[in-house]
Amino acid sequence: MPTEPMKDPRLQAEVAEHAHPLLFATVSGAHLYGFPSADSDFDLRGAHIAPVELLTGLDRVSETIKSSHVRDGADVDLVTHEVRKFFSLLLRDNGYVLEQLYSPLVVHTTPDHEELKQIARGCITRACVRHYLGFAVNQWQLFEKESPPRLKPLLYVFRVLLSGIHMMRTGQVNANLPECNAALGPERLTWVDELIARKVEGGEQRTLSDGDLAFYRREYDRLRERLTVEAERSTLPPASTAKAAMTDLLRRIRVGEEDRSR
Repeated sequence: MPTEPMKDPRLQAEVAEHAHPLLFATVSGAHLYGFPSADSDFDLRGAHIAPVELLTGLDRVSETIKSSHVRDGADVDLVTHEVRKFFSLLLRDNGYVLEQLYSPLVVHTTPDHEELKQIARGCITRACVRHYLGFAVNQWQLFEKESPPRLKPLLYVFRVLLSGIHMMRTGQVNANLPECNAALGPERLTWVDELIARKVEGGEQRTLSDGDLAFYRREYDRLRERLTVEAERSTLPPASTAKAAMTDLLRRIRVGEEDRSR
C-alpha cells in the first residue's frame, strides 16, 4: 500500500527546489534512527532522474546532487543519487541505501518508488553484514577520537549494529534503534533506551563520562561478534537476485522521462 508523504512544509520546499524529477525522497539521520533531539537537523535522501538529453550528451552528468538550507530554524540537507547510480548501490549489498529506500518517513514518492521497494527485496542479503560491520568500525573510531566523548556518535555505533542484527535475523530493513532493540525481546538492552532518552533530552552535543567507556567498548565488541554469528545463521540469500528486474525498471523510467521531455 503506498505510503502517505510527510507534509512538513520545510521538507516539501527542499524537495520542490530540486533540479530534476525525484523518484523518491525520505528522511534519514536521527529522525529515522529514533533519537532526534530538538536541535537535530533533517537529513533527506533519495534518487533523482536526470534528463535523457543530459545522459546522451557530452557534458558530464552529476550523479550525486547535494543541497542544504535553513528553513524556519531547521537545517535541511538533501542528497540524491541519479537513479542508475542508486540502483547500482542497491546491488552492492549496501545497507545504507536500503535504509533510505525503505524509510517510513517519506517526503516524496512515486509509483516507481513503490515498485522499486518490491524489487529491492532481492537486495537484502547475508552479504549486507559487511556493510554493517564496516560502518560500525568507522563509527566507533569516530566516537573514540572525540574528547570529551559525545552521546550521538555512540548511538550511531549501536544503531548500526542492532540494525544489522535485525536484518540478519528477520530479513527486514529497519534503521530505527528503539524498534530494533525492542525486537530483541528478553535480550533487550535497557541501557540503550537510557542513552536514547539522555540524547533526546540533552541535544546533539550531550557528552558522556569517561568512566562509562570500558562498558561501551565491551558491548561494542560483543555486538559485533553477535552480528557475525547472526549472519552465519541467516537464511537470507548470499547475493542479490534483483538485477534483471531492476534493469527493466530503469529502462522504463528512462522511456517515461524521454516521453515527458518531448
